Amino acid sequence: MFRQSSRLLARATASRRGRAFSTDVAATPAQDSSFNESWKKVVPNMDPPKTPSAFMAPRPAIPSSIPSKITVNFVLPYESVLSAKEVDMVIVPATTGQMGVLPGHVATIAELKPGILSVHEGNDVTKYFLSSGFALIHANSVADIVAVEAVPIDRIDPALVQKGLAEFTQKLGSATTDLEKAEAQIGVDVHSAMNSAITG
Repeated sequence: MFRQSSRLLARATASRRGRAFSTDVAATPAQDSSFNESWKKVVPNMDPPKTPSAFMAPRPAIPSSIPSKITVNFVLPYESVLSAKEVDMVIVPATTGQMGVLPGHVATIAELKPGILSVHEGNDVTKYFLSSGFALIHANSVADIVAVEAVPIDRIDPALVQKGLAEFTQKLGSATTDLEKAEAQIGVDVHSAMNSAITG
């Protein structure tokens, strides 16, 4: 039994070495002709089942030159804020720090923390406060930003932010259970980030 497992493991490792990177895979999914032939032998009167890749749109081609603009899609669960908007730069509040995204940026997935999303279009800068989410930067100069909640900076009331910060700070000090502490800490973090966004 152990002899067979080591042989199978060696075969799996050898096949993994020859596997292409995702950027080397063709944009259109290749049909598995041997599976289709086998299927037709067993069930000749029914089409072969489709795999998930058959329902996916082909991967967009990576441009040979860097475009002058980055295309931004910024969505919330209830609204599409920006859809295929071409801008000069986007700065997202990643958990690792502020991340500037320009055309030609390397493909990246970043978790977002409470902070400011800045959309730069020429001399105009539009700022949104995000609670959390993800940014998916694609190699073809497209950025998909998905946030749980977002609001333009100019719509935030500084008095309400100060009031909320004081309330959550008090709750954090008086919390007795781990759940109460976690909820209060999240409130403090979000209100602190909002406070620094509107005063900064």
